[in-house]
Amino acid sequence: MSLNFRQSEILNMARKSGKVTVEGLASQFDVTLQTIRRDLSELADNGQLERVHGGAILPSGTSNILYEERRSLNADAKQAMARACAADIPNGVSVFLNIGTSTEAVARALLHHENLMVVTNNMNVANILAGNKSCDIIVTGGHLRRADAGLIGTLATETIKKFKFDLAVIGCSALDSEGDILDFDIQEVSVSQSIMHQARRTLLVADHSKFARSAPARIASLADVNAIYTDRPLPQSLATACQTWNTDVICTDTDSFVA
Repeated sequence: MSLNFRQSEILNMARKSGKVTVEGLASQFDVTLQTIRRDLSELADNGQLERVHGGAILPSGTSNILYEERRSLNADAKQAMARACAADIPNGVSVFLNIGTSTEAVARALLHHENLMVVTNNMNVANILAGNKSCDIIVTGGHLRRADAGLIGTLATETIKKFKFDLAVIGCSALDSEGDILDFDIQEVSVSQSIMHQARRTLLVADHSKFARSAPARIASLADVNAIYTDRPLPQSLATACQTWNTDVICTDTDSFVA
């Protein structure tokens, strides 16, 4: 399918925000709702978007969005979540940061923390925190996944088992309506499960675009984490479940807090 200019822009907007609406696009491009619906239908038929009521979202499936696209997706929201998460991490503790653009944002927010020991399987996190001279950085071994500079596999898992972290900060690819934390790579799932097992407390950082996506491999449940940092309120049923699970919800958009 050859995209026209408007369809290319629609696709770029969806990649940045995770979702587009018919009314918003019609106003943006000064065209009719019918024209936008036709554009979205054509993009959906080509597998580039997934139609939902009132608009479209990035398609779910078995493969993740390209790393550079994920890095720019909801960048401002990720920075706000990262600042909130970093504010809850005291100086002088041991922290694991795993693979993902959200955890990399947390790493940037930790640049002025003191006397941290950070263990990571994310080469980008290590490079970011190299700028913090009081931070002791340990990188796990493992198979290098060039797409996102992540280290995965048996060696990464075995290295993680040698530690007991005060805190683990993890990201995910998707979060479903039942509260299951999901990812695409089964090797990365195994590593994430080891991280959670070796941590005294686990903090999940996930922006709202993860609520609308799906991934095939289950890491854990929100019931298994101590807190989730997100940029928009969770669906009410999931927020209620988090209360039952004693999972704190820190929403940077509304400053709401559910405990």
